[in-house]
This record gives sequence, structure tokens and C-alpha cells, in this order.
Amino acid sequence: MFGHEVPRNHRQAMELDAKNKNTKWRDSEKLETSQLLDYKVFLDHGPDRHAKPPEGYKKITYHFVYAVKHDGRYKSRLVAGGHLTDTPTESVYSGVVSLRGVRIVIFLAELNELEVWQTDVGNAYLEANTKEKVYVIAGPEFGEELEGHLFVIVKALYGLKSSGLRWHERFAAVLDNMGFKPCIAEPDIWMRDQGDHYEYIAVYCDDLTIASRDPEAITDELENVHKFKLKGSGELNYLLGCDYYRDANNTLCMEPRKYIEKMDDTYFKLFGEKPKQCQTPLDKNDHPELDESPLLDEKGIRIYQSLVGACQWVIQLGRFDIAVHVMSMSSFRAAPREGHLKRMRKIYGYIMKYKHGIIRFNTNMPDHSDLPVHDHDWSNTPYAGATEELPGNIPQPRGKAVRITTYADANLYHNVLNGKAVTAVLHFLNKTPIDWFSKKQNTVETATFGAESSAARTAIEQMKSIKMLLLYLGVPIHGPSILFGDNKTCVDGLSLPPSRLHKRHLMLSYHYVREAMATGEYVYAFIKGSDNPSDILSKHWGHPEAWPLLRPIMFQHTLDNEFNADRPT
Repeated sequence: MFGHEVPRNHRQAMELDAKNKNTKWRDSEKLETSQLLDYKVFLDHGPDRHAKPPEGYKKITYHFVYAVKHDGRYKSRLVAGGHLTDTPTESVYSGVVSLRGVRIVIFLAELNELEVWQTDVGNAYLEANTKEKVYVIAGPEFGEELEGHLFVIVKALYGLKSSGLRWHERFAAVLDNMGFKPCIAEPDIWMRDQGDHYEYIAVYCDDLTIASRDPEAITDELENVHKFKLKGSGELNYLLGCDYYRDANNTLCMEPRKYIEKMDDTYFKLFGEKPKQCQTPLDKNDHPELDESPLLDEKGIRIYQSLVGACQWVIQLGRFDIAVHVMSMSSFRAAPREGHLKRMRKIYGYIMKYKHGIIRFNTNMPDHSDLPVHDHDWSNTPYAGATEELPGNIPQPRGKAVRITTYADANLYHNVLNGKAVTAVLHFLNKTPIDWFSKKQNTVETATFGAESSAARTAIEQMKSIKMLLLYLGVPIHGPSILFGDNKTCVDGLSLPPSRLHKRHLMLSYHYVREAMATGEYVYAFIKGSDNPSDILSKHWGHPEAWPLLRPIMFQHTLDNEFNADRPT
């Protein structure tokens, strides 16, 4: 992990210390056990041979999980054997903010000139009490003095089934006390009205992303009033595997640089060589479903699944240029073939060649003044008087306005064996790509009109979801929201009142999109395929046609001679 060998248990940890002639793993274990004792996680009932557990308590085991952080710190984490406890009768679900939600909070901070800070609540679960009745016997990790003691667990220790919920309840009570309220559309984004703007805290378990004009006041209150031990408090620079920095123009950028370096290291350990750099993730018009090479053995399957999983996460961190390719290859995770593994290695080769794909938080309002203005009369259609229904509990809008611009595309017969097309959608808030989608359609369409209609419906559904989230975050919407598609027949058929549907099986998509157009809150406009960036997410593309679409969005810095000066080393 990040170039360090990681043990699987205490014995291996001690062996690695001896091998490396240091005590890094021993020290990390000692730090963890001392923190557990400081937090009073256990009630010590003395040596096991003399102690009796309280009535109704169950004995469980524990183990240590070892890791190396991106900055080289060795980390040991004690995890309780929650799998040995009875399944709770009540729900123990505990949510986290979506990555889309994190990106939106950061975008709104840039838009309204707020500072974006990050912080980490140290040993977050241990801040809450547990309701589970369990105990453990201390092992050698606790030292000779405590080894063999009976420990009753009283705090929400990592690994217990209800610990996530207990921490969620504890921190929610703290934020409520500070005047923050959860966003109804995304409850793990907390917001506080400041008169002319809102402050936001996005909560991903114990990782906090704070958008405020005075984020230090928030972290000070969390530390000094509520007594949390915060780590890494300061300006946003690394979050959930993604690096953040400002370029020479002071524009905030996100780039999964360290995560891609980790992918590169993992690849070398798996194959004994670096990925062979490629211009495209997969060959243009490649059909991996037709591959008839031999099936991989058990080890090959594990390697294949590991490569797919890493790529799926890097897509969430902004590298949507490989989304359709990884989506195609993930279909074979259960029974991949040798040819499929070669394709995944090619995807890695592309990522390593173009490792510096960057998303810039460009808050400038897009100019759609060149769009044709049509005042369509829907009065003689079933959609006469259509309005967009909005809930009555939306908070008062604050701050600057945002416009939603979306590009959609479909690729007919993407899979030639089952006939399914791909829906591709790319969403922008002002000029910032904020969300992306690439997935095979659920039904088989026999013509492009059907596939494009299905893609348009999915795009409108997602646009409504993003708009609702923005409204519940108190964001003014500059409308109407624009959907671009590159099939003129589909665009005209779904947006012009006089059109008629001739294929009844398309009724749901057809009427859903047309009703949205009739409200006046959405516009479906035609764009040439060569100008449609969602094309990147719909098909296995060739470099010459994809690069003009991809470069302005993700590789704008390659146009800038100061690129190397912009990026941190």
C-alpha cells in the first residue's frame, strides 16, 4: 500500500518490524491501544481466569487491520468481531454523503466565495456509546500488563454492527446543537443559514468537508466545545482519494493523482512491469462480449476484479473518460477471459499515459444565447397547463444562481450479443462537470430513436434530481435547464408539440420528456455529434474524434504552457 508491505495480523506485523529493523507497526499498534484506553472504550474486569462477564454479555473476538496512509503514516485499527453478534432487530443503517454531493458543496463554495476546509474526526466511532452487550479478551497487542484481561466494550467500537449508526446519531446531535440542519434531499449535507448565503458541512463518516466564510470557527467549536479530536484541519487538499489544488489562475482543481499513482504501484506488483501506455482505453468499436479466449483461473479472476474495482473508484473521482470502457468490462467480473484481462491492462495503460485528467471548478455562467428561442404552444396537447411540481418546504434561496446544462447520448447495439444500447449522460453546473452516467439500457431497442428517447428520459430524471438537490440546498436556479442531444429526429419528436408517437413501447420515455418540455423548465436542444461531450461516455472511441471533446473539459492544461508550474509536485 503506497509502496509499503502491509501485514495481515499481529504476528506478521512483528515479523515485518524485525525484517525492516524498526518498530513502526509495533508503535502503530501501541498508539491504537493507548487511544482505546484513553477513550475508555473498555471496562477492565481483570484477568480472564478470575473475572466473570456481566450477565447477558457475549464473548467475541477482535483483530487488527493495518494500512499505510498516503503521507506514509503507519495505521493499525482494532476491529471487533461484529459478525459473531446477533443481528439487531432494528435498522442500523448509517449513510454518508455522495461524491456528487461533495462536488456540489465544493462548487457552491467556489461560486459564493466561501473557503473550503477539510478535517477528520479522530476515532470518531469512539465518541459514541454502544448498546451492544459484548466483551473481548485482550491479546498481546495490549502489552504484557493487560494481555488476558476481560474487557467489556462500552463504546461504539469499529466492527460492531450498530457502531456506524451510534456515531451518526452522536454527530447529528452535535451539528443540530450548532444550528446546522440536514438537507432533505441529501441528509449528510448539513446547512446553516447565514443571511446572504448558506454554510455547508458534507459528512462522509468521519471526513468533513466544510464550506464557510469562517471554517476555523466551526472546527474550533467542534474541538473546544464538543471536545472532538480533529486531524488535518485546514484548506482542502486531499479528500477520499482525490487531490485538490489551485492552478495559476486560482481555479480550484480536483485530480486523483495519488490514487492513480497507487494504481500504478499495484499494477507493477501484480504483473512485474509498468502498464504499456495507450492512446485509447479500448480499441474503437471493440466488442469484448465476442471474446472467446480461455477463461481465467481463480487467481486471474481476483486480479481482474481488483483492476475493475480500482477503475470504478477513479471514475467516481473524476476520470469519466474511461466510464463506458470499465462499464463494458465489469460485465465479465464473474467469469472473465484472458482477452478481458488484456483489455483491462490496456485501460490502465491509457490512464497512465493520460494520468493528469483534471476537473476544474469553473463557476462562470454558460452562454446559451445562441440557442433558437421557441415559444411552443402546448395548449392543444395532453400536456396543456403542465407545471413542475415543487415541494413547499424548500429553503429560501441564497447566493448566486446556478444553471444546469446536460448532454445525453445513446449507442445502439453497444452489446451485439444481447442488443442493448448504452445511455450516456454528462451534467454541468455552470461550466463545471458535476456528475456523469454510463450504463447499458434495461430494454433492447431496435432503432436509434428508441435508444435516444430512453437516454433523454434518464437525463431528464437525473436533471430533476440535481435540481431538487440544489433547491433543497437553498440555491437559486437560473433556468430553464438545457438538455443537448445529437439525434435531431429524437430532439424534434420529444420537444415539438405537433409530433406523434408511432411506437407504443416508447410511451413512457416519450411522454415523460414531452411533459417536462411543456412545463417550460427544460429545453431539449440539438447539438452536432462532433460537439457532444457525452459521446465520450457512450461508446468505445478512437483518440482522433474523442480528443477534441475531452481536451477542453479534462485536459485544458495541455493547452497551457504553464501546466507544470500549475500543478503541485
